[in-house]
Amino acid sequence: MTVKWTSGNQLELLENGEAFFPAVFDAIRKARRSVVLETFILFQDKVGNALQEALIDAGKRGVSVDVTVDGYGSADLEPAFIEAMTSVGIRFHVYDPRPRRFGVRTNLFRRMHRKIVVIDGELAFVGGINFSADHLADFGPGAKQDYAISIRGPLVDEIARFEAETLAPVRAPFSWRMPRWRRRGENHAEGDSRAALIVRDNDRHKNDIELYYRMGLRAARHDIVLANAYFFPGYRFLRDLRNAAKRGVRVRLILQGEPDMPAARFVATMLYDYLLSGGVEIHEYCERPLHGKVAAVDGVWSTVGSSNLDPLSLALNLEANVMIYDREFGALLQKRLETLIAEHCRPMARQPRPRRKIQRVFVGVFVFHFLRRFPAWAGRLPQREAELKSVHAPGDETVEGKP
Repeated sequence: MTVKWTSGNQLELLENGEAFFPAVFDAIRKARRSVVLETFILFQDKVGNALQEALIDAGKRGVSVDVTVDGYGSADLEPAFIEAMTSVGIRFHVYDPRPRRFGVRTNLFRRMHRKIVVIDGELAFVGGINFSADHLADFGPGAKQDYAISIRGPLVDEIARFEAETLAPVRAPFSWRMPRWRRRGENHAEGDSRAALIVRDNDRHKNDIELYYRMGLRAARHDIVLANAYFFPGYRFLRDLRNAAKRGVRVRLILQGEPDMPAARFVATMLYDYLLSGGVEIHEYCERPLHGKVAAVDGVWSTVGSSNLDPLSLALNLEANVMIYDREFGALLQKRLETLIAEHCRPMARQPRPRRKIQRVFVGVFVFHFLRRFPAWAGRLPQREAELKSVHAPGDETVEGKP
């Protein structure tokens, strides 16, 4: 897909599962023609069960429904859970399903990490929130802090087209056409946002999300506020952050202080000295695990999506972010992030002496170079192409295709 910027979009920021899940479930219940849903994780908990119920109801009333999950992130779904959906005509797809070896999942890399929902080709949701109960505050200390957006307007046409192209291999032999009830360009202006869907794949768009991020950083004049769960970008990205700070931009990073995976914080701290010495502020979010992947620049440019700033997301996973030019939305996102800093974060201070002992320096150098180069090494290894496999109701033919 080519990047297409559209104007006249209406965006709403959805913070955490408390805002995201009701909005998505209500949209599915009101769907008249189609539901297309992609998620990295779908769990059989109270959120996954509620989603399944809404999708089954949609399927029973004749709505066309496609659900795609990742073979690694959603590996533990029971056959009965899936069959309950396929039995009412829902098309259920799994990206890169692979068998376990000695009880261990083997499809570790090139995950389908996107989180996208499209309803009737008129309403879309994009962000970092999975369909699992750990995105709700009542989950407890492990509940995740995260963000998504709802979209109305011309950008929905682009998202719907992207989803149609993604599903085309498993919808064969029928070639996809925009239904007569929905032609591209019929989503009239709804708001003031100029926005684009930016994806990362292992074909023609390997670096798109990182490049657009860096464009936003280099254009900054006053403020950069960036929150990211798994932070370990490359040198050029780090240099852009430092250069922004050196030219007088206030650069604030919100990173994990109470991570769901302790290794994520350990790796990120290897970058602290370099960033702090260049004038970048680092704030660790300590209320609960941070899962967000958002940024705001000068209260005008912003992004919300699924992409972390680590080697997996920047060099291996299938990701999707929305890049946005909208002063009102950008100011709102920046305000939300500043509230997070003020109320739930601890600042990291620059140490008068290097904080790492010599042993940790060597470990840091090794980990940094290994993680930054591993995607390139992995890309040279012989491997079969990842497949999108459709799970059908008993008696129906299984279709496999390459996304």
